Amino acid sequence: MKKPVYLTPEGYRRLQEELNHLKTVKRQEISADFEQALEEGDLRENAGYDEARRAMWQNEARIAQLEDLLSRAVIVENGSFDQVALGCQVELETETGERLSLAIVGSHEADIFSGKISDESPLGQALLGKKVGDVVEIRGKKGAQVYTILEIKPL
Repeated sequence: MKKPVYLTPEGYRRLQEELNHLKTVKRQEISADFEQALEEGDLRENAGYDEARRAMWQNEARIAQLEDLLSRAVIVENGSFDQVALGCQVELETETGERLSLAIVGSHEADIFSGKISDESPLGQALLGKKVGDVVEIRGKKGAQVYTILEIKPL
């Protein structure tokens, strides 16, 4: 049995939109590129044809990947969070008083630059199941980092 893919409703919607775009718009663009390359003649040394073929394989591989992910998707619904769980927003404070807000999402939605961390990451794992007021310590290469949970809310 394949591993389930945990997604927020927003993450599921984004993957569906990407899949739809690849199957419709992107396939049509690639088809047009093939037609243009065929008009150029000899395919043995036709860079346009080679590029269209590469784009087609990449597109089809991504379509297969998305279909697989979506077939295994488990959508995490928002609820009331009295403890940190997948699909929640966590407000944290460091020992130095710095505040940060992180969303706990499945690994396929994680994007640290958008403030979304995976439930499988070291910090995500340490936060799961904790409550407001709990202190979490993460040990890493740069030493220990301590966070206090200030607030837990749905995404």
